[in-house]
Amino acid sequence: MNITFSINPSVLQVSSEWEGDLLSQSGAPGPALSPIPTASPPPPPLLTAPPPPPSVFGSPPTPPVMAPTPPPVKPPRTTSDCIPLCMVRCKYHSRKNICMRTCLTCCNRCKCVPPGQFGNKEKCGKCYTDMTTRGGKLKCP
Repeated sequence: MNITFSINPSVLQVSSEWEGDLLSQSGAPGPALSPIPTASPPPPPLLTAPPPPPSVFGSPPTPPVMAPTPPPVKPPRTTSDCIPLCMVRCKYHSRKNICMRTCLTCCNRCKCVPPGQFGNKEKCGKCYTDMTTRGGKLKCP
């Protein structure tokens, strides 16, 4: 028995002395041999660009959002206009009655009451900031 193999890259061929006998008996050639599967190289990996590093001199920081400023208060014209403003001014004062009396005096003379419960006297100008008692102390709360 003599079998020879020849390797073709696309088809493996086998020949033997019995090949003629097989063809004559079945009338058809033997089972077709499929080509040897070759492993294809893997596809190249998908490369994505890395994110850029943070810039040292990037865009300037955004300023913080400020609360809208309240509309300016109309200056009081009469004593009745001064009362609610002085009530706000003297709300947390330890001596409310004295604070209300001095605040109303300053409001009638200067036609202004500073916003808030404390400070902001400069908003009402020199009249409010420079008014003093007989003893030389600041009069307006």
